[in-house]
Amino acid sequence: MNRNQLAAFCTVVLLVVTAAGCVQSNEELLVTDEPTGVVRFEDFVSTAAIKVGLAAVDKQGVIEELVAALIESGELNRDAQAEIIDAIMKREALGSTGIGRGVAVPHTAHANANRLIGTIGISAAGVDFSSLDGQKTHLFFLLISPPDQPGDQLRALETISRHFRDDAFCQSLRQCKTVADVQKVVNDADENSTDQKR
Repeated sequence: MNRNQLAAFCTVVLLVVTAAGCVQSNEELLVTDEPTGVVRFEDFVSTAAIKVGLAAVDKQGVIEELVAALIESGELNRDAQAEIIDAIMKREALGSTGIGRGVAVPHTAHANANRLIGTIGISAAGVDFSSLDGQKTHLFFLLISPPDQPGDQLRALETISRHFRDDAFCQSLRQCKTVADVQKVVNDADENSTDQKR
């Protein structure tokens, strides 16, 4: 494992640990209603909320645009928009979720989510997300989960981290021009993961 790969791996570990922390109450970690098994992209990515060609030019703008997309797709209530954006930004204040290699995974837990939900955003120009490697971020995987279902978010982070280490996967996503293109890339990734487990 080279230096960049080691740094990326350490960041993924930090992401997972912090994801667990973001659902922890003052007294205990809520772990109720926690399904088992591998999480596939199709399990949490809202196709209607995928944004190809993000207009945002900074971190806050990216998060606002992706949360708005989830609201417009009917996955979240508009009344909770400001709270969700604030929660994600507070998570970012603890340490950027820009894990390097042009990828960021902003996430939070919020009661407005009745299941793990997420979307994908792509920025051709790239955005300064305070990433570990200091490079601009082009691929964004935004996740929101119910506070009492931390396991799903952890497994989704694992799925994302596993695929982002694949240069071909990241390059294919960056080249997507339409939502249908993104769907094909993530569907192929899901299928490949299934084939590898057979």
